[in-house]
Amino acid sequence: MSIKAYQQAANRAEAPRDVEWRAFSFATAALVRVVEENGLNAGARVEAINKNLQLWSLMADDCAQPENQLPAALRAQLISLALWVDRHSREALRQISAVQDMIDVNRSIMEGLSGKA
Repeated sequence: MSIKAYQQAANRAEAPRDVEWRAFSFATAALVRVVEENGLNAGARVEAINKNLQLWSLMADDCAQPENQLPAALRAQLISLALWVDRHSREALRQISAVQDMIDVNRSIMEGLSGKA
């Protein structure tokens, strides 16, 4: 089985919440590496922050769709968080301590997706 076929099969078998949890896990792990390295690798910092921003942009776009079945209040809160991530990402590019805030938000989302909240 090719890698692409395996990925497609895995995506069909995974629940949407699991896919979202995994996406947040990857983005968060990249941000954690940036903090652990104290932001020494500027390229890695930019890449990690950009990937996290892309994830949140996708989340906001999905929440803005009329066919999204989440409650309207939750969708609005997620869009608000995505806007915060957008603003905060610029700060995180300048100041390493700001990356931790995004890690904390992502971990809270992951906790909610896992049902442990």
